[in-house]
Amino acid sequence: MEELHDESLFSSYIKTHQLQNVFHQKLISHVSLWRYQQGELICSKGDKREYMYLLVKGKLKIFTTTKEGKTFILCFKNPLEAIGDIEYVQQTDMVNTVEAVTEVHMLRISHQALMRHAKDDPRVLTFLLKGITNKFYTKSNDLSFHLLYPVEVRLASYLLSVLTGDDDAHARTLRLTDAASLIGTSYRHINRVIQQFQEKGLIERRRGKITICDQKRLLEIAEHNIYE
Repeated sequence: MEELHDESLFSSYIKTHQLQNVFHQKLISHVSLWRYQQGELICSKGDKREYMYLLVKGKLKIFTTTKEGKTFILCFKNPLEAIGDIEYVQQTDMVNTVEAVTEVHMLRISHQALMRHAKDDPRVLTFLLKGITNKFYTKSNDLSFHLLYPVEVRLASYLLSVLTGDDDAHARTLRLTDAASLIGTSYRHINRVIQQFQEKGLIERRRGKITICDQKRLLEIAEHNIYE
């Protein structure tokens, strides 16, 4: 984790995501830019709520862990995604654990600054409402996806979600237990479908790393559904 003191990069993220229409100048002065390396945790379940983060580059994995230590992957997120928004509204500790799947850049603002400078700001409140509503909409779609589509479609969607969308993300070591957790099937079933995809020339699996060889055909199998 490293704070980036790059005003040009900071301004480009603000403009790209039109955040100048959400945060007034006084509030923007409380926003900072942070970089997390692949595998770093942004926050953990049960952490004291302190910040709201906005993902502006890279991909995140959101998961939860049971008391027995079992991990369940909930979703993957791309820009522009807010972390800590629900906790800010509900005034609760962090609900889930969030990990960087790739190198990520996050804009960070403290809940304290939001409360002090934007508690009743309609622009910020509208932004939060849209973001939280979209999370519930996406979760509803994911539940339908799990019920209506076979494992082959869901795995193709998972691979596209994890292995595309970032310059260096086309070949990566994947934990198939993560895939099984998100997709809702067994490790053995996932492994069997991975082998089928290899035989069809859709992917290559070498030394634990999986590379997409035919993104177009994989997208067709996924029926253009990608886990978010």
